[in-house]
Amino acid sequence: MAKTVLKNILQILIILIFNNFLAQKTPEKLPKNAVNDTISKKDTIVVKKEALEDVLRTKADDQRRDVPKKMTFLNKNAQVKYQDMQIDADYISIDDNKNVIYARGKLDSLGKIIEPVITTQAGKKYETNEFSYNTKTKQAIAFNARTEESEGVITAQKTKKYNDSVFAMRNADYTTDDYYIKKKDTVSDYFMRASNIKLIKSKEKSQIVTGPIQMYIEKVPTPLILPFAVLPFSAKRAAGILIPSFGEREDVGFFLNGLGYYQPIGEHFDLKVLADIYTKGSWNIRPQMNYLKKYRYSGSFTADVGTMIRGIKGLEDYTKNSTYRITWNHAQDTKANPFLTFSAAVDIVSTKFYNNPLNNNYIFNQNVLNTQQNSTVTLTKRFLKLPMTITGTASYAQNFATGLADLRLPQMNVAINQFYLFKSKTGVREGLLENITVNTGFNLTNFVNTQENELFTKAMWDKMQTGLKNNIALGTNTTLAKYFTFSLSATIDNALTTKTLNRFYDPVKDVVVDQIEKNVTGYSTFSTTASIQTILYGNLKFKKGSAIEAVRHMMTPSIGFTYSPDFGSPNFGYYRNYYNAQGALTPYSIFEKGIVGSPSTGMVGALGFNIGNNIEMKVRSKSDSTGIKKVKIFESLNLSGSYNFAAKTHPWSIFTISGQSSFFNNKLSVNTSLALEPYRIAFAPGETTGVRTEDFGHFSVQGFNVQMSYPLSSELFGEKTDYAKKYGAKGEVRNENYYFDDDNYAHFDQAWTLNVNANYAYSKGYNRVGSKIASVGLDGSIKLTPYWNINGSTHYDLVTKQLAYTRIGFARDQRSFTINFNWVPFGQYKVYDFFIGIKANILSDALKYKDRSFTQPNAPF
Repeated sequence: MAKTVLKNILQILIILIFNNFLAQKTPEKLPKNAVNDTISKKDTIVVKKEALEDVLRTKADDQRRDVPKKMTFLNKNAQVKYQDMQIDADYISIDDNKNVIYARGKLDSLGKIIEPVITTQAGKKYETNEFSYNTKTKQAIAFNARTEESEGVITAQKTKKYNDSVFAMRNADYTTDDYYIKKKDTVSDYFMRASNIKLIKSKEKSQIVTGPIQMYIEKVPTPLILPFAVLPFSAKRAAGILIPSFGEREDVGFFLNGLGYYQPIGEHFDLKVLADIYTKGSWNIRPQMNYLKKYRYSGSFTADVGTMIRGIKGLEDYTKNSTYRITWNHAQDTKANPFLTFSAAVDIVSTKFYNNPLNNNYIFNQNVLNTQQNSTVTLTKRFLKLPMTITGTASYAQNFATGLADLRLPQMNVAINQFYLFKSKTGVREGLLENITVNTGFNLTNFVNTQENELFTKAMWDKMQTGLKNNIALGTNTTLAKYFTFSLSATIDNALTTKTLNRFYDPVKDVVVDQIEKNVTGYSTFSTTASIQTILYGNLKFKKGSAIEAVRHMMTPSIGFTYSPDFGSPNFGYYRNYYNAQGALTPYSIFEKGIVGSPSTGMVGALGFNIGNNIEMKVRSKSDSTGIKKVKIFESLNLSGSYNFAAKTHPWSIFTISGQSSFFNNKLSVNTSLALEPYRIAFAPGETTGVRTEDFGHFSVQGFNVQMSYPLSSELFGEKTDYAKKYGAKGEVRNENYYFDDDNYAHFDQAWTLNVNANYAYSKGYNRVGSKIASVGLDGSIKLTPYWNINGSTHYDLVTKQLAYTRIGFARDQRSFTINFNWVPFGQYKVYDFFIGIKANILSDALKYKDRSFTQPNAPF
């Protein structure tokens, strides 16, 4: 016991001596965070840096401070303001030791959070169930957080804020459903779910970066899973995945159509790469680059390159074809340079491209019916002081039926602006001389018709033809006897070409040989016409009180005399003769098969006539405010023909009758044409082709055509129902009003349209039996509900009694996205296509489902 007491006393003495020694020691240099006491310079107090960089303001219905634990508790209507952040919650605790602010939403009796914590920072509002913020590190952790950015909202199970620019989220859902964002609905109609999402914010733009992400519709998972996604929150263009459509085609199997990636390149370019993938092995790649320079030009380059595989390898029906399509479209802004403009519309495809379409849009848009493809590049030069315009073009036309292509490279046209030959003496042009106008110009063309595999080869250049044409047209007119218009015109055509034809019969091979000779030669032709026309009116009035008040007939007769010499005469040298296989002397033109055409043969001294008619009538109508309604019987009814006094045989031409009219308030449009042969056609026994005789007056039908179209709609059948007045109960779904009857059935407008088209064409010519084409087409849509739309089109061939191209489509508007379904049930291409597209503008690039170009910055998606 004594040893223990002595030991304790010794320890106390050692401590006192040591402390005294420290007090006697000279003070060292003060640290940076040390503060000198102004009362006693010998005492030095070291103060740690404050954890808070700003004043922490708090308020609540119930506040409590735990001094020993350095804790503050806020209950009910609690609020904390710190720097640019404000926290509103039902419960908040502040831990000064750990520098942590914790907030929790309001609980119900079962412990479930019924009101969220609302955190506002830098103008952004965040909703969470629980929220924890470290004032020292400025990092935060939130549970069940709802983060709104631009047009989208993210709901995450756990969110960690690293700084003001980076947020990491776990088990997060992203949606652009406007009703869910505005809290008009507790569940979004669609969302994209990812296990990990990173939100990156900056002053100029914000974006979401995710790993694997899957689309859910009405909480149901879909097969649409992306390996990654970059979703922007900016009006600027941003890169992203392009959503494909999927479906099945009978010939190539199941497919993904339009899967790809979009990438903006700088300020003026963007690139889109799409892929079409089929389960039976076919594939297609479709890159597209768009470019735009405001007030200067815009355009795009596209390509379709792929391989079409049909059938099973090793069997007879197996085929494998490579196809391509290359397009270039360029348009110059009219403000850029009004005196020099450049445009391009280039579309070059392989011969069997439309027979093997790998992009199903060509089927739905009926491009597979194309028989010809044209490409043109144009450069136009205008002058400020010279009255002329120079246009240079290069064109390429493909004919899929023959496999031939027409190439014009280059082609230049010089057009002189119309001018008057003589000046007016009084300032008002009168008489024939003062009204003489001159139109002229030059056209230079290099042309070749060749096979696709011969393009830009020696064989093509050998067949290339060059031609120069000049046309001069003079015309004048004057008024005679107040009611007649007298006109005079003359036309002069000049042509030069580098190749002419030499034709002869080869008795050894028993064939007619066409030999092309390379030499420069040309021809000149001219013709003149004098015509006179007037307008006649006729009115037929009916008795008062009759249904028809009057009929008006307006007739526009005109006659004209045309003269041109016989350019087939040997004096001109444009035509030569050769002996055929029967030894008969046969004429031919040395310009035949040439680019500049051939002069006409036979003298023309023809008197032509044309009679135009317009017939209308006035009928009484109760629906019209004036009590009178105009009805068009014939908008136009024209009869034309001619008699050639210089012709040795068949002086009368074929008579043509054409008419146009509309009925039922101009809804039903009818266009007709009729060709009548005035001479009898004689047929030899067993022959199918007849011979035109000199027997005049038989007037057989050589051709007849009728085209009709009638657009129908729900508006044509009565007025709209006043549902508010007819039914008492009213409901609303997504701003669309519904009205309920006594049996609680909903009523709403069901708008529909139906366009009916009919065509009948008969052609006989000099054949014994004529041919005819007859078809009826339907094209329309109907809204089953305000958000369900059905549309489609079909054609029925009345001759073969078979349905031609038919398409059926369904569309569903689901608030923030659209569902589209297209189906071609029969025909050469049986296909269905299903697609889901997001409508939010902020996803127009990242998850866009419609083509969008620079020229349509506000195009809807």
